[in-house]
Amino acid sequence: MAKSRAFTLIELLVVIAIIALLLSVLMPAMARARKQARSVACQSKLTQWGKVFMMYTMDNDGYFASGSTGKVWTSFLEPYYVEPDLRLCPTAAKPASEAGSPAPHGGKFLAWGVFDASYAQLGLAGVSGSYGMNGHVSNPTRGVEDPWGRDLTRNWRTPNVRQASEIPLFLDCVWLGGVPEQTDVPPQVDGYCEFSQLGVNMQGFCIDRHNGSVNSLFVDCSVRSVGLKELWRLKWHSQFDTHAAPPVWPDWMKNFTDYE
Repeated sequence: MAKSRAFTLIELLVVIAIIALLLSVLMPAMARARKQARSVACQSKLTQWGKVFMMYTMDNDGYFASGSTGKVWTSFLEPYYVEPDLRLCPTAAKPASEAGSPAPHGGKFLAWGVFDASYAQLGLAGVSGSYGMNGHVSNPTRGVEDPWGRDLTRNWRTPNVRQASEIPLFLDCVWLGGVPEQTDVPPQVDGYCEFSQLGVNMQGFCIDRHNGSVNSLFVDCSVRSVGLKELWRLKWHSQFDTHAAPPVWPDWMKNFTDYE
């Protein structure tokens, strides 16, 4: 009579061990692939934002918004985009406060928002997003002083300027935007950000959202990944010293690529 064959316990354990070993090798690779896919999807969204900003400037004599209407980019750009999800980076799509909050700042993997009804006059009630605009990109009314004492003559008023490929316009951020200066210090903890009357500074953009970098749309409508230390080498406003001595990097940033 033919004898029936079956796996022995040892053979089953060997197979299980091999599967476990393969998973231990493949899982990190799959995780990296997912992160890369989200980063690519983020850059694709920023490319679409480039078209949005381009259409806005074409309809406004080649200039960016004045910033004096009390509205923010989520409002004055609204006629040029349809899907609210365009405001959300795939890596940070969940809002910080889904129920609504008066100060719903985002984080490394959290979108800012949702804003509550107290922001209705700014057109922000119920709004959330993962990107922020460079506050030095605007076309304020000439001769009008800034209520916070900023030097508005340094602003980028139009995309038709030199070094447009080095001027950040719209990028990953924990808030709707910020006004970086070369003297700004990086956050001591990844995802932390100090707020002021002007919103956030460089800290709002200095978040390890995409493997040591953030994604950025530039004034010339190009999109690329920007190393976190490279943020201090971009031309945020016309007098920003891109060759200034770098700040003291906190421990969590020390191993990132330098841009001296």
